[in-house]
Amino acid sequence: MQYFSKKKLILPEGYFINSSKIPLAKKVNKLLTNCGCETFPIKSLSEAIQKSNFFFCIQNEFKNELCGFVRVTSDKGLNANLWNLSALTGNNQKLFYSVLLQVTLDKINREMPGCSISVQAPVSSFNSLEESGFIIDPNGIRVMGYKL
Repeated sequence: MQYFSKKKLILPEGYFINSSKIPLAKKVNKLLTNCGCETFPIKSLSEAIQKSNFFFCIQNEFKNELCGFVRVTSDKGLNANLWNLSALTGNNQKLFYSVLLQVTLDKINREMPGCSISVQAPVSSFNSLEESGFIIDPNGIRVMGYKL
């Protein structure tokens, strides 16, 4: 099932979406910590970002601050995975999550139609995920596997 956004979300003045300049892994780890997420070794995280199919960052142009992040990996056939979804805590956190999800899902629909989408995300993003059409697992399943 494809996702179609209801309305275009707009970031507050001074914030912009970046999808070309790879963020420093140190800044992504800081953002992940801010959301209560697990952090990763700098080298491993940097390589993961570089090897991802694409990523989106929300940045504050005045403070040169990373305010939101998500990266996507995919086999471009069946599955797309959103990793490290994170947004700076505060008044704009829900908006940051929603914007990241909107631009990410729009790109997946254009470039990888038909892919099932899974997400690695903190609890703070659950409202935005549900509003974007994701179903939060009621049983708290963390890992799923299929034995061939």
